[in-house]
Amino acid sequence: MERHLHIVSLDIPYPVNHGGLFDLFYKLVALHQAGVKIHLHCFEYGRTPQPELEKYCASVQYYERQCGHKGFSHKLPYIVASRCSAELTTNLLQDDYPVLLEGIHCTGILQDDRFANRKIILRLHNVEYQYYRQLADSTYSVFKKLYYLHESKLLKTYEAAIAHKATVILAVSEQDVATYRTQFGVKNIMHLPVFLPYSEIKSKEGIGCFCLYQGNLSVEENEKAALWLMEEVFSEIPAAHFIVAGKDPSRKLERAAEKSGHTCIVANPSEQEMQDMITKAQINILPSFNCTGIKLKLLNALFNGRHCVVNDAAVKDSSLSPACHIGTNAESFRQLVAQLYHNPFTQEEIVLREQLLQPVFNNDRNAKQLVNVIWQERVQQD
Repeated sequence: MERHLHIVSLDIPYPVNHGGLFDLFYKLVALHQAGVKIHLHCFEYGRTPQPELEKYCASVQYYERQCGHKGFSHKLPYIVASRCSAELTTNLLQDDYPVLLEGIHCTGILQDDRFANRKIILRLHNVEYQYYRQLADSTYSVFKKLYYLHESKLLKTYEAAIAHKATVILAVSEQDVATYRTQFGVKNIMHLPVFLPYSEIKSKEGIGCFCLYQGNLSVEENEKAALWLMEEVFSEIPAAHFIVAGKDPSRKLERAAEKSGHTCIVANPSEQEMQDMITKAQINILPSFNCTGIKLKLLNALFNGRHCVVNDAAVKDSSLSPACHIGTNAESFRQLVAQLYHNPFTQEEIVLREQLLQPVFNNDRNAKQLVNVIWQERVQQD
């Protein structure tokens, strides 16, 4: 019997040029390899249709996201209202295949009674109301702070209501499972690890030649982390070479790097260039200013890099802590950098990562678990 599945994606999941797309794209690959006929529905804004997706999907359709004032609603969060589409609804109602919604962003159809008896699986990428509240804490813009706080308020009410309308929810972290259970009383939720492009630890033994912070630098939270590292950590240890790499760094960040004298900004590196830097770094240093979801750039560093230095928020309630060096403030970060900068990365640390990561982040196994949840209606509770 053929298995057909609609997947509604909040964005076009290719090319995979930032962490948020890893789970979206590599889940398609794994489900395709498991024999699932995927009917992909993508909202597009700023990215163009991608023929590459047709390799893994039986059909691919694109819908314009209603950005700006067209996507605003007094009742719905903007991330949801801007992705409500009558055309999408019509297409999904042409058959009775199960539907996988990628993120709270794509849950507009759950308000439609015509889907009341449909099998709907929600992939939870974050506890979104918490994420937006933390975005408010990270921004320097009063306008953006007010927007994020308003969106967070709408999202908290919306998430509490919508969570009970999905057949099952699949969260990317155990922490998000716990939040939905305790705050929203949701029972039909389980942890399904993110799908990744890595299947084995490729970290190299020995000593690298710089410290690296990487991420989408156009995101204020990431810019804030990079500035904090420059001003509070590496300003006190000029002997350590520091590279900040990622998408669209601001002029503010570039000026701060020029002022520091020993920080280098690598703007918009290719995927291959970024992976090369992660591999060659002595320390991947990745503090986070939010504790929602799972940090995909940290997973990348753990699979491919040497020493990883993080703060508590980056590994909160995750199984990644034993593979990381955890600092609590600028002084402890400085001490960890001084301790690790000339300390060889060893085979023992590689073995630890293999034991921690490979059993959890296994695309084949996790795809089989997803197939089991969708077609056998059996949810494995933690």
